[in-house]
Amino acid sequence: MILAAGRGRRLRPLTDELPKSLVEVGGRPLIEWHLQALARAGFEGVVINLSWHGDKIRTRVGDGSGFGIPVSYSEEGEHALDTGGGIGYALPILGSEPFAVINADVFTDYPLELLLRHAPDAAHLILVPNPEHNPGGDFSLVDGRVGTRGSCRHTFAGIGVYHPGLFEHRAHGKYRLIEALAPALDEKRVTGELYDGLWIDVGTPARLEVARRSCT
Repeated sequence: MILAAGRGRRLRPLTDELPKSLVEVGGRPLIEWHLQALARAGFEGVVINLSWHGDKIRTRVGDGSGFGIPVSYSEEGEHALDTGGGIGYALPILGSEPFAVINADVFTDYPLELLLRHAPDAAHLILVPNPEHNPGGDFSLVDGRVGTRGSCRHTFAGIGVYHPGLFEHRAHGKYRLIEALAPALDEKRVTGELYDGLWIDVGTPARLEVARRSCT
């Protein structure tokens, strides 16, 4: 699944008339980088959630045939359901087996084929060294287990593999991914890895410029 429903307010005015997943880096929209990488990695299909200017994403991506991977859509309507709610709402399309999720607004060379190795009973998260905009990090990583405590913390990359059980017993609505993850984190059922390659959260004009420079 590619999470692409967000408003992208910090990228205004670019995102006033454009969903942030269609903002270009290296001459291509961010979402196209992900679609091509997922196809190369061997994924069999992709679900994209839609809200803000979702029609423009659907028009650009279509059924995915131009990228070599079938694409389905999860329409959230005018009000996006946030990271957790968006995944939960798409479960009827995603199915009953573990699935990978990537945020549309990250630019990375993480080898997505590695995600196919994981079938967690809760979740497997990709973490990265803390960037300047998130110096305190999000999660600890000890012996391959992800937690919320500890002095050495890393930043969540917006890439992970999830078991649908994390979401299927929650009521539909807007909620963050961490709300679904919290019980499994407390029970030490979330695994993870630290990736030290290219990763940029394209959330502001300054970071968008960094991503664009990385392609030159």
